[in-house]
Amino acid sequence: MSKNFLSIYAKSFNWAGFFLPKKTYEKCSNLYDFCRTLDDIADQDLDLKIKKKLFNDLKKDFLNKNLNNKIINKIYELMKNFQISPKIVLDLFDGVESDLKDRVILNSNEDLIFYSYCVAGTVGLMMAKILNVKSKNSLKSAIDLGIAMQLTNIARDVIEDSNRNRSYINYNFDSIRETLKLADTFYESSFKSINEIPLNCRFAIIVARRVYRQIGNEILKSKNIENYKNSGKIYVSNLGKFNQTFLSILDFIKLIFIKSDEHLRKNEHNIINEKINLDERI
Repeated sequence: MSKNFLSIYAKSFNWAGFFLPKKTYEKCSNLYDFCRTLDDIADQDLDLKIKKKLFNDLKKDFLNKNLNNKIINKIYELMKNFQISPKIVLDLFDGVESDLKDRVILNSNEDLIFYSYCVAGTVGLMMAKILNVKSKNSLKSAIDLGIAMQLTNIARDVIEDSNRNRSYINYNFDSIRETLKLADTFYESSFKSINEIPLNCRFAIIVARRVYRQIGNEILKSKNIENYKNSGKIYVSNLGKFNQTFLSILDFIKLIFIKSDEHLRKNEHNIINEKINLDERI
């Protein structure tokens, strides 16, 4: 059996996926295959015209429901089985399309949050639906976790993005630190609603949240931009993943004794709602 995209590329997610039921993991992997295919179009080292053509061809196949395309077939099967609105998928397409430019610049935190929703909050929302999350509160928190992870990615990939003429945040360590601080607010708001995820999937999400958040902590160890430049792409070591998995056990126990609050990041979701209607997606 060939390796799926999830096991090849998403080291942190694949670690957490070990704790998912096998059938659920396979469905999550199908979602990741679709998202990775779309994301790779923007990130490939190809002429912009070629990337736009690849993107437009894939979007056309999606809009025309071309099930002969295996990737499109996978996403439509998930949409059908888990009541995923096509609007969520189109938001993801919009986010990727915004990267298909000669130069990408985000000018505000509002732009940063909306971009992070499009390319990752959407994925968190679709993932939650695959895990059979029903509560609107918890679905909103799934968006927050996706945004938090994307902000972590942006903080980690400043040099790589700069080489691609993408400036999501300023190229200095203060901006990296502030972005991780913003990510932390979204990690925090995603926590309590995890107890509304079905029990057999809950621990995997706790682990994914902890391991990915730890990437931010590893970045902060650089302390300045020069050390950051010399560190290469930052990941969590296997030992670090074991440590975060142990701490996730404590989180799992903690969640038993707390109730999920009303969703905390209302202001940030209002930013998203200025451009789209989140209730139509949830």
